[in-house]
Amino acid sequence: MLDWVTAHIDDDPVKLRLKYAGKMPWLDMALIQIECRRKAKKKLAQTLQCKDFIFPTRLSEEQCTSDTLASFHASLVNDGATVADLTCGLGIDAFHIARKAASVTAVDRDSIVAEAVNHNANALGIKNISVVNDDCKNFLAGDNTTCDIMFIDPARRSPTGERVYRLADCSPDVTALLPAISAKSRRLIVKASPMLDITQVLRELPATTDLYVVGSATECKELVADITFNMQPQEPAIHVWTPRDRFSFTPEEEAQAVARYDSPRDGWYLYEPGATLMKAAPYKLLSQHFDIAKLHPNTHLYCSTAPVKDFPGETWHIDRVADFSSGELKRLVRDYPKINVAVRNFDYTADWLRKKLKVKDGDRHRLIATTLNDGRKVMLILSPIEKS
Repeated sequence: MLDWVTAHIDDDPVKLRLKYAGKMPWLDMALIQIECRRKAKKKLAQTLQCKDFIFPTRLSEEQCTSDTLASFHASLVNDGATVADLTCGLGIDAFHIARKAASVTAVDRDSIVAEAVNHNANALGIKNISVVNDDCKNFLAGDNTTCDIMFIDPARRSPTGERVYRLADCSPDVTALLPAISAKSRRLIVKASPMLDITQVLRELPATTDLYVVGSATECKELVADITFNMQPQEPAIHVWTPRDRFSFTPEEEAQAVARYDSPRDGWYLYEPGATLMKAAPYKLLSQHFDIAKLHPNTHLYCSTAPVKDFPGETWHIDRVADFSSGELKRLVRDYPKINVAVRNFDYTADWLRKKLKVKDGDRHRLIATTLNDGRKVMLILSPIEKS
C-alpha cells in the first residue's frame, strides 16, 4: 500500500477513488495517507522523511503536534529519564522524547491509533517505546506505572465539540488526575490550549514551577506547564518561547516593573511584541528590561532612539510619524499607494483605515495607526529591520 501511496502522492484523491474503487481493499486507508501527508508536509517535515509512516485517521493529522513543538517538549525532558505519555495520539511527542529518554510508555485508548503508534515507532527505528492501549486513568491505577516524568495533552473540546477554557473541562481532567500522577511520578508536563487564561492555569496547577507560552512570531500555539511534585511552593517562572525568540520573567517582576513613556519620532525604532509575548503580557517589564519607551498604557508598542538587541518580537525603523488628519491621509496615499495597514489601540479598524486611505496591501512598508500617551492619534510609517 505505501508504495502505491508514494507513486500517487501528487494525484487527485477524488479521481483516484473513482478510478480504483472496488479494486483494492486498502484504498480508503491509502487515500487517507495521501491527504494527511499533503496537509502535514510542513508540520511534520522531519517525521515524514520516513515513507513507511502511517496516519490511522484524518483526525490524527489534524490534532498532532508539529515536529518543531515536539522537539521543544523533548527539550524539557532530562537525558535518560523514564517517561509516560498519557495521551499519545499519533505519537509525535513520544517519538521525539524517546530520542532523549531512556524509555517512553505511550498510552492511548483508541486501539487503531495505538496500533499505528507501534507501527510508526518501528518504522522510525525507535526501539525504546512501549505502547499501551488503555485509558490513562486505568493506566495510572496499575501497579507498575512509576516513571520519572509524565506528559499529558488533554483534549481541548467538550463532548459536543465546543472549545473549553479551563483545564478542568478538558478531557481527561488533568486537575482530577494530579493525585494519581503525583503518586507515580516526580514531574508532570501538561500541554494546554493557548486559549486558556495563564492565571487560571497556574491556579489549577499550583505545583507549576515553569509555564511556557509557546508559538511562532505570529501565533500563540500552546501553554506548557512543567510541574515538579513535593517541592516547596515557589513563584513560577513564565517563559516565552518561539523558534527564534526567548524571554523569561516572573509575575512578581512584572508587578514591580515601571514602564516609561515617550512619543516616537522620525528615524527612531519601533518594537512590536509577537503573539506569544502578548499572551504572556510582561508589558511594563519589556520597557524596563530593554530600556525602551511604551507608547501608551494600552498601546503595547515600544520605541527607542537606537535599535536594541534581542527584542523578542519585530523591530521596525520609523520612517515617518504622521498625525491622523485629512491632510496627512491625502499625502500618505500619494507616497504609499501600496502599504500594509494595521491598528493598535485606535478608534477605527484596519479595514476602515485602508478604505479611507484608498491603498492596497503590499510592498515592504507598514502603517500602524495608534494612540500615544498624550492622547494624540498618529500613523507610523515603518520599514522592516531584519534580525541578524
